[in-house]
Amino acid sequence: MSNASPTRPVRVLVVDGSSAARKVIVAQLATDAGIELAGEAGNGVDAVRMAGELRPDLVTMDMELPGMGGLGVIEQIMTTRPVPILVLAARDDADTAFAALAKGALEVMEKPGAKSGAAQLTRKVRLLAGVKVITHIRRDRKPRETAVRQAGTPSADAVKGAVAIAASTGGPRALAAILSGLPADFPAPVLVAQHIAEGFCGGMVEWLNAGSRLPVRMGAHGTVMEPGRVYVSPSDWNMAVEPDGRLVLMERRPGQIYRPSCDTLLGSVAYAFGSSCVGVILTGMGSDGVAGMAQIRAGGGVTIAQDEGSSVVFGMPKAAIDRGCIDLVLTLDRIAAELVKRLWRPFPTPAASPLRDEGRCGR
Repeated sequence: MSNASPTRPVRVLVVDGSSAARKVIVAQLATDAGIELAGEAGNGVDAVRMAGELRPDLVTMDMELPGMGGLGVIEQIMTTRPVPILVLAARDDADTAFAALAKGALEVMEKPGAKSGAAQLTRKVRLLAGVKVITHIRRDRKPRETAVRQAGTPSADAVKGAVAIAASTGGPRALAAILSGLPADFPAPVLVAQHIAEGFCGGMVEWLNAGSRLPVRMGAHGTVMEPGRVYVSPSDWNMAVEPDGRLVLMERRPGQIYRPSCDTLLGSVAYAFGSSCVGVILTGMGSDGVAGMAQIRAGGGVTIAQDEGSSVVFGMPKAAIDRGCIDLVLTLDRIAAELVKRLWRPFPTPAASPLRDEGRCGR
């Protein structure tokens, strides 16, 4: 559990196999008076020892470490003396970085450069240092042997529905938990907008696909959705869906600070499917997705929010709950079963509604 307190600085242990990289990270953390360096470790053995001895509020973790790799270090820390871990990785190491989430790390972000990224790094450190973590005993993440669903087979009409999911900080692990609980013959497409740094979406998609019975793919412009498929919005485009079931990639509008936009995806699903959709808003900071959830509920769809206890950051779900647009507040481990229950039935035929033009991608 984190020891961070509003009355004292956040203490950070910096773990990186490169002394030059540690120097950059330490310098950037020093730009925030509310962050204090607890120590530095250049190899895995020292990292595990110092995490136990120094009891930092957060650990920044490099995946390439001499002696013991980052995955082994994370697993040892989280099974002995758990502490919030922020993985700092290069884009070409995205696959390994997301595997770290299965071992207990909270978040992945691009390793900062010498002259950029300080504000993003310190903001993320402050946010995650306050997260409560528990001993992590799960050793791997494989699809469960039995799927949760009602008996019988879906009717032809059931494929007319859709699930739209919004997520941010802590979202990849929450998505993995939900997708691993859906059966291979899930009768609707699942669309996901997950806030993520540019260059890391592909790695996340591959990681989610490895633990899901449903194929998980990056959304592509013009793709016709199929039931039992998961489509993830690219980080550099907003993704939406047309009433005919085609995916549309669009440029971000001025003022949209989140990448990709959860509101854009959820709002388009509300227009395209009306009462035949389910919206889910998961852990995350801010309020992106709240307007989209309100549109889904106004159109007669079902809206679900992850509860506070299972959320890494309760910001997005709380904002949606406070707005009054949520039908069900569920723990993470109950969401998949609820989706199966809601989708495993005939839906009314959705009324066709024109998708608002937001600068569509022409590819």
